[in-house]
Amino acid sequence: MAKASTPKRRQEGGDETAVRERILEAAFAAFMKSGYAMTSTLKIATRARVSKRELYALVGNKQEMLIACISERAKRFDVPADLPVLRDRQTLAQVLASFGTKLVREVSDPTVIAVFRLAISEVIQAPEVARALNSIGRETSRAALRKIMARAQESGLLAGRPDELAEQFAGLLWRDLMVSLLLGVAERPNPREIAGRARDATATFLQLHPLPNDAPDT
Repeated sequence: MAKASTPKRRQEGGDETAVRERILEAAFAAFMKSGYAMTSTLKIATRARVSKRELYALVGNKQEMLIACISERAKRFDVPADLPVLRDRQTLAQVLASFGTKLVREVSDPTVIAVFRLAISEVIQAPEVARALNSIGRETSRAALRKIMARAQESGLLAGRPDELAEQFAGLLWRDLMVSLLLGVAERPNPREIAGRARDATATFLQLHPLPNDAPDT
């Protein structure tokens, strides 16, 4: 009996995963179409073709659905576990350019821009949208960049506070692109433009921060 029930439990688990994904896709689509505040759990359940009971059991309430939607997209911004050892500035430059390229590529995706617009439009009626986006989505990329800066500092390749170094690099990387994308006055850069932007930001950043032992005497 035990052997017969194991595949069934696995199948049920797989079914639940598929249904949960369908619920989150429906929730995200509904949030984008009607706004967070105006979207009801009934509307999401109807769109996902599930009962409200199933919706609450597999995902939770509306705010939990929002957090889950943002969390899934925030996974793209984490630093890979196999980050190379930062032994020299050339490796650091490669890592920063690679991460910068990935960050701009992911964040400039129209779906992600739509999430930011949603947070802005709902800031009065549903401030939890902006809080969730900031604490989960934006903090993931900031933490990943701080991790790179901290490792570079530990290797003697940079001097300064990792959080300040990360903010400076991000500023050089984005400049006014994010605001322009949110306003719809600029198109998403193509892959070549994104890579060039990341390389330029890296080169400028490293020029501003020479090796600590190369700094001029004061």
